Amino acid sequence: MEKFKIYYFVLGGIFLGVSLYGIYISKVYSYLSDEPTACVNCHIMTPHFATWFHSSHRNRATCNDCHIPQDNSLRALWFKMNDGLRHSFIFTFGNYPQVIRIRPAGARVVQDNCLRCHSNQLSFVTLIKGKEFSNEHIFTRQCWDCHREVPHGRLASQASTPFARIPNENSVVPNWLKKEIKLLNK
Repeated sequence: MEKFKIYYFVLGGIFLGVSLYGIYISKVYSYLSDEPTACVNCHIMTPHFATWFHSSHRNRATCNDCHIPQDNSLRALWFKMNDGLRHSFIFTFGNYPQVIRIRPAGARVVQDNCLRCHSNQLSFVTLIKGKEFSNEHIFTRQCWDCHREVPHGRLASQASTPFARIPNENSVVPNWLKKEIKLLNK
């Protein structure tokens, strides 16, 4: 057992190094912010970022304002962690569809956030329904049943915004490794 100690140490170091590099390359730390640019760490989100960027919501709301629960910080963190882990697994293994559709849990969150932000604009809807507005779901339809182009337009697939400009990706290759590669190529 004593003679294998060095091997365990080396394997542990390799595992730790690969894990830390994985955290660095996937920019895990960026997901702790509310910056919309964190959402385009995965190229699959480019159309969503581009269409949001050119919408009126850009001036008032970030991705998290619409897609993360706002009623409780612990619930928001839990939701963000669950979605983040699921997204990282899907994107890492390329198991995503050409057309991304919101899941039921995410749809409920977006609906709640639409009502939270726009509750003062819903009086005409309540008159039509004949009910008082409250934060409970008294509506049988989702907001996007009528407002389907807010804020992402007629987004249908990865190819829907082929010339979209997004923030530049920084290289995932560390500077010290770039220098070493240049030295080897000389």
